Amino acid sequence: MIYGISLILLSIIAVPSLLLSRKPNAKELLEKVEPYQGWIGIIFCFWGIWGIVTAVLHMGWLTAAPIWWGTLVAGSLVEACLGFLLGYPLITKLFLSKSEKAMEKAVQIRAKIAPKQGKLGILGIIVGAWMIAASLIFTIA
Repeated sequence: MIYGISLILLSIIAVPSLLLSRKPNAKELLEKVEPYQGWIGIIFCFWGIWGIVTAVLHMGWLTAAPIWWGTLVAGSLVEACLGFLLGYPLITKLFLSKSEKAMEKAVQIRAKIAPKQGKLGILGIIVGAWMIAASLIFTIA
């Protein structure tokens, strides 16, 4: 359930125009979060990567709970991508500034997914809501 909640919160930060169209006073809240956006992005990027690693380590869930396993993979992938997009400036500054090859690869990845940030954010809200529902429906003992 925590993956779903965190994915929804991350998606709201990633798609501010959607939030601003619904609530005009949300701009003040988003401006308060903006200085920390890079760190939030890095944390969620690693959290998403950890979710993917968890899914790979628990391949046995494919036979016991295949819907939950697929949900975990999808949610973690969206979370890692959104976290990468939000944390990109800080990621390049902290981790990739020493390696030119890694920097080029990061620029290519960002160029591919940056135009899709809005759609990815909406997908994140949907997948996050499904993750919450799925965690209640498909509880793994």
